[in-house]
Formats: sequence, structure tokens, C-alpha cells
Amino acid sequence: MQALKTITRARMIRPFAIPAPDEPAFLEQVMMFFNDASKGLKIGADTLELIKTPKTTIKFSIPLRRDNGSLECLTAYRCQHSYHRMPCKGGIRYAMDVDLNEVEALAALMTYKTACCDVPFGGAKGGIKIDVKKYSEAEIERVTRRYTIELAKKGFIGPSVDVPAPDMGTSGKHMAWMKDTFQVLYGDKEINSAGCVTGKPLSQGGIDGRPEATGLGVFYTTRHLLNSTKYCEAFGLEKGLNNKTAIIQGFGNVGSWAAKFFYDAGTTILGVTEWNSAVYNKNGLNIPELLAYWGKNKTFKGYENAEVILENPMCLLTRECDILVPSAIEKSINKGNAKDLKCKIISEGANGPTTFDAQKIIDEKNILVIPDMLCNAGGVIVSYFEWLKNIEHVRLGRLIKGWEAKKYKEIIAVTGAKVKNADQFKGPTEKDIVYTALEEVICSAADDVFNYAINNKTTTRKAAYCVTINKIAQVYKDAGITI
Repeated sequence: MQALKTITRARMIRPFAIPAPDEPAFLEQVMMFFNDASKGLKIGADTLELIKTPKTTIKFSIPLRRDNGSLECLTAYRCQHSYHRMPCKGGIRYAMDVDLNEVEALAALMTYKTACCDVPFGGAKGGIKIDVKKYSEAEIERVTRRYTIELAKKGFIGPSVDVPAPDMGTSGKHMAWMKDTFQVLYGDKEINSAGCVTGKPLSQGGIDGRPEATGLGVFYTTRHLLNSTKYCEAFGLEKGLNNKTAIIQGFGNVGSWAAKFFYDAGTTILGVTEWNSAVYNKNGLNIPELLAYWGKNKTFKGYENAEVILENPMCLLTRECDILVPSAIEKSINKGNAKDLKCKIISEGANGPTTFDAQKIIDEKNILVIPDMLCNAGGVIVSYFEWLKNIEHVRLGRLIKGWEAKKYKEIIAVTGAKVKNADQFKGPTEKDIVYTALEEVICSAADDVFNYAINNKTTTRKAAYCVTINKIAQVYKDAGITI
């Protein structure tokens, strides 16, 4: 217990996870899930090896001139896992635990995620080993711009080659710096240069709805599951979302938005846990109030309308609830805590939050998992929409909004219908289109996964991998292998 407290307080290697040192590394975990799922598929071992092997990985140093004049070298990475679809796509992490193992594991998961949801990208991932809290914004900007230059020199960034996005430790601000740097280098030759990254601010060619997309995808997939009589009967669940309770792990971009969407839908949010504190209220938390408090204090310490847990906040994961949403980092649910879980559904908002050994325990406990490659795919799906916007050079809905508004007015005039809120007939906004398109794409992918699990009497995790592997194998089968 003392070891856990030390790790939690110092925010060291894995602040959200209960240490399980005898479990394999992250990349090995991904390979174990892949190998386990592929055993029963009618796909040759050579093709399976082709699918799961990272294609190109680079590691390089970035020199940084600190504000005080000193020079420092930082280690950076980028992995392009698959070229079966192009461009490659994947986030950029700034964290002290970024290493080759993590980058290749996350790149593989991105390949499987895009394939699962029929997004035409190959998987990639990158990052810099850096503690952002110890650097000024000017220093971080210099690091980001130099990282972009190095990627460009090595052919690892570009709208038709490799398209980064925000991840842990980065945001739209970093993407704006990357886009600006790329345009300085290639803007005179590449008309689609704004599409070199996604997750940008709106002023830089971003798309309305991107910041909340991952959390919204978590909500959509969970709601889709629980709104279906067929799925609830097949998986032994009670139908409906507004009669459920939830606990959220992580209150960053993914967890906070997921909490908001679940709260707005009537789900009772019993608890939220972060690296330094947690809050719990058996009657439910006020999420808008909690968001404001966390945004101001970056801790739940002192919050008065709930039980505040400062020692071992991760204990909240094992409290009873209907839906557990791990939305922090990988390996948060492992064999050290899986046996104590008391939830009915795990909606994975993070990448790789559940270890291979933990999954076996979860299956024995009959807990349904909405796996990460499906559940947290909202971000890359909306990134795809942003990329399309950048290469089409027009805002979504702009060319048809006036026409649709005109037709609404004509229908009202002809039918004589009485309308309480005329604003709803002004045509769709970009956010309206993003939300409805995201729901369509991610729920269609959910149908593929859930139906495969039901028809083949297997787990949803294995079903997601099987669906994904089959889709990638079909691409290779139809296209052949490039000489």
C-alpha cells in the first residue's frame, strides 16, 4: 500500500495503476490480445505477422535551448505501424514514460481502431520523453516546432503521409504549432498542408466538436449497447442508460466529457478519480459543479459536496457501479485489482486500460467490456472528418445549410405547421454534422463487434480484434503485397 501511495503522490511511471510488476509490458499485452483472437481465424500465419508487425519506427534526439541559455537533449519517437491504408494516423504524447514499447503498442492499437471503425487510415503514434510541468510554454513551443521539423525531414508528417493529433500532454495549441511549422516548410508546394495534423483550434482549420469527440464516442457506444433490447438480452444487461450508475477514472479531456454526457443523459455519476484525489457520492455527483472545481484547483481536495479520497484514490475503481469508465492510461485494470471489480460494464475510454490477465478475470466475472479500439475511437473518427475538411477546403455543411433552411421554411409554409423554436430550422451547424456522423460511424462499428460476439459466442474484446483483423486481411488480399 505504501508503494502505491508513493507512486500516486509523485505521479511517477504509472500514477493511475495498481503496480503489477510481473505482468508483461504494454506492447506484449497488445500482441497477446492479437494472438489470442487470431487463433480461430482462417488467415495464414504470414498474413497475421504482416498485420501486427510495426512497419517503421524512428527514435531521435531534439536539442532544446532552455530559457536560461542551457542546452538539453530530449528523446523523441514516431512509429508508423501500418501502410495498408494511407495516410498513417496517431497522436503525440508528451510524458516521462514515453518509450519505444509504448509508442509501438499505441500505434498498433491505432491501426486496429481505425480498421474497426472503417476509417481509412493506417496506425501511428509518437511522443517526446518530457515532463511538461518543468518547462515554460516558450520552451515547449520550441520543442514542438523542432519535433515537427525532424519528422518532416524523415518523411513522417504530411497530409498524405502521416497525420499526428493531440494525446496525453498535448492539445490543440501544440497541433497549431506543428501545422504552422509544416506550412512554413511546405505550404508553397502542398495545398492541403493544413491537413498535416488534426485536433487543431478552429482558427487553424480545426473542426467543431473535436475536443469532446473521444468522450462522446464513449457515451455513444455505451448508450447504443444499453438502448438495444437485442444486445441487453444477449449480454444479460438491464436496458436503459438513465437508470444506471457510473464511476469515471480520469478527469482529463476524455473522462470529463464522458462524465458530462452520461450526466446529461440521466446516469448517476457516483465517483470520479484522478491521480491525486477522488470524490464519491452515493446519491450522485453534480458534474458541472465538479468540472468547475477541478478546473480551478486541479485536485478534489476541499470539495464539500462529496466524500473526498486523498489516500489511494484508485480504490474507487473497485466500488460497486453499473458502468466503469477507465479513461486515464494503459494497464489501469490489471490482475492486482480486476478480481475486486464490482461493475457490470467497462467502457474503455483509455488506450489499453485492461491487461491480458485482467481480461481473463473480467470474463470469469461476466463483466461486459466495450473495448478501447471501439469505445474510444471517437477522437480518430472526428479527426478523419477534420482531415476531410482540410483537403476539401470547406467547412462541413457550409454549402448546403442555406438550402436546407430554405426547404424547412417552405415545408412549414405549405403544411401550416406551428413551430415553437424556429432556430432548429436554420440548417445544421458543423457541430450538428460532426455529432450525427460520429454516432453513425461508431455505432455501426459497435454493431459489427456486438453481433460478432453474439454470433460466435465469444467476448466483445475478442470480437473486436477478430472483426478488425479480418478487415485488414481483406485489404491485403485484394491489393496484394507491394514489391
